[in-house]
Amino acid sequence: MHTMNLADAKARLSKILNEVEAGEEVIITRHGIPIARVVPARGPRKPLQSLATFRAQFPPVRQSNVELIRALRGEGY
Repeated sequence: MHTMNLADAKARLSKILNEVEAGEEVIITRHGIPIARVVPARGPRKPLQSLATFRAQFPPVRQSNVELIRALRGEGY
């Protein structure tokens, strides 16, 4: 990680992006105060194979939302 002032960052954007692509973190400052942090982007997320596969990971719902709300109201919530 290193720090660079805004004027230098404007002049050397390509260099900054090369460093970030290599895994570095760059802090950009204005008048010595940090204003931005340039970090590598996260990789793309894995898409869900299917909604059914996703839902199968969770336990089955035992009561409807209406029943749950009525029960919670009865308990004073």
